[in-house]
Parts: sequence; C-alpha cells; structure tokens
Amino acid sequence: MKSKLILAINPGSTSTKIAVFEDTNCIFIQSLKHSNEDLSKFSKIADQFEYRKDIIMKVLSENNIEINNIKIIVGRGGLVKPIKSGVYAINEQLIKDLTIGVSGQHASNLGGLIADDIAQSIPDAKAFIADPVVVDELDDVARISGHPELDRISIFHALNQKAIARTYAKSISTKYEDLNLIVVHLGGGISVGAHKKGKVIDVNQALDGDGPFSPERTGTLPVGALVKLCFSGKYSEQEIKKMINGKGGYVAYLGTNDAYTVEKRVESGDAKATLIQDAMIYQIAKEIGAMSTVLYCNVDAILFTGGIAHDKVFVEKLKSRVGKIAPVFVYPGEDEMKALAMNGLMVLNNEIEVLQYN
Repeated sequence: MKSKLILAINPGSTSTKIAVFEDTNCIFIQSLKHSNEDLSKFSKIADQFEYRKDIIMKVLSENNIEINNIKIIVGRGGLVKPIKSGVYAINEQLIKDLTIGVSGQHASNLGGLIADDIAQSIPDAKAFIADPVVVDELDDVARISGHPELDRISIFHALNQKAIARTYAKSISTKYEDLNLIVVHLGGGISVGAHKKGKVIDVNQALDGDGPFSPERTGTLPVGALVKLCFSGKYSEQEIKKMINGKGGYVAYLGTNDAYTVEKRVESGDAKATLIQDAMIYQIAKEIGAMSTVLYCNVDAILFTGGIAHDKVFVEKLKSRVGKIAPVFVYPGEDEMKALAMNGLMVLNNEIEVLQYN
C-alpha cells in the first residue's frame, strides 16, 4: 500500500516553510528563502502565489517526494473573517477572502491558496487550512471593552496554542475538551489564552492590542497618554502603529527584539535589561492571573510554549509567580509545521469534523 502523505505549507514574509509527514513522522522539511529583490516584483502579496507555488513543487520534485502520494495539504490559515477553531475545507469563499485579504494582507494568506492549487493537480488530494490567527471563540462578556465602538477582538497564536493544549491532553490520556487550561505563547508576540473545555473563551489581542508587552510589541498602554501621543503631532498614524507592533517592548527599551540577547545581558548583570525582563515576566503573570479568574480559578494546568520558553531562568521566574494557580508544564519552541500536520492527520483518520467557511 502506498503511503498517504501530508504536506504542510507555512508562508512567511520572506520564506515559505514546507514539510512532508507520513503519519506523525516528518520525512522532509525545508525553509525556502525569498529575496527582497524577488518579492519586490510583486505589487500585492496575492501576486506572489505562482512564484511561491512553483518553488515548492520544484523542491518537492528535487527531493524525490512522491507528489501523487500526497493526500492532505494543510496551508497556514491567513487573515480571513473571524471563525471558530478547527480545520476548514478550502472553498470558493475562502479563496476569495484569502486573495483580497478580507481582514488584512499577510503572507500567511497564501497558504490556503497554494494548498488548494496543488491539491487540484493531485488525484484524490484535499486542501485545508487550520486554526488561523483570527480564531474567535470568545465569550460575549469578553468582547466588551468599555465603549461600544471599541469591541475586543480575538487575534492570537491559535495554531500553536491549540496544538500544545491537545499535546498536553494526550500526555495525560484526557480529551482537550475535558480540561480547563491557560496556554501562554512566549514569542515575538505574547498571547495568554483561557481554554475552557476546548474553547478559547478569552485571550489578549496579541497583534496590536492588549496584554503583556513582548520583544517587539507594547501590549496594553496607558490610554490617556496614548491619545495625547496620537494628537501630539510628533508621529504619523503609521509611526504610532509601528511603535505598537514592531518597535515596542524590548525593541523600545533595549534596542533589540532578540530575547536571547536580552537573556545574555541579564546573565552579565545588566541592570536595565534585568528590570525590563522582570517587567515582562510581571505583566505575563498578571495576565495569567486574570485568565484564572475567567475560569473561576478552576485551572487544570498552565502551559508555556514559544521560543522564550527555552530560557530556563525566565521560565522559573514566571513559574514562581503563577505556580500556585495550577501545575505548570513547559513546551519550548513552536512547531507550526507539526501543528498543521497534526490537524491534517486528524482529517485523514476521520478524528475531526471538517468545517465549511462562509
């Protein structure tokens, strides 16, 4: 019997990661780099579609991947309309919204478009997206901000948070849907999600909204001071946006978005770096405490994931603040390719309902 392969596709701003899985085993993985010179030829992200797809097919062929054995293709979900968590078949409406960028332009929008096109060239192959960043399972009460023109919205590391939550559940022979968890993604952005019986009922808007500051994002800011800054005449709207996402957090205070560099500065006795790192830990702990109240303080476990979770000193400091809420488990790094493949495998094994986007 021929192996049934799963292809995962994760387009980033200057690279496209691809991986091929046979069951749970990764048999091929590669990050395909794209030069600024090549990408500058395209006026819109959607226009990069053929360019990136052709490179993927070329690399798969050069590495002797049996294309016709690929039966499931899972693309990184992009900025589509807010949807509930799950795996979505790629249909006409999804293709339209990914192409126009209905919720914004990002390279991840290409994942579903490329997956669909490749699937159409392979007999019996099917294409999907899984847990895009716009997954929205918020309780109605969590949407209220304090003003009706400013609803809170859900944008977070849904793919990684959901995958880690399921991984933990499997490790204790329990269903994810039977647990109350707080999952903390510690990366370039930081998201803290309250997972209640399989749904993320509250989470900080990790892109440009609220919550702890991160290596390059400000998180929640003093509102009055922000309003004054916006109308001071010193900065344009784009400069303010970049200040919030890209030039905030560690970048603003320490001049770097590299958490490892900050870690080394702390180890060398740098007082300012230590203060700023401690402040980030403090803010993350506050957010975890807040999410514990969302779950009525009935928390089965707290899970740390993301690149910063490799920093053992950072993790220990954070655990010392929140360890009494619930047991803490650490899953360093983020494996988005494995998470995409995990969703594809659940489809292949009929373990999950495939949803329709509309």
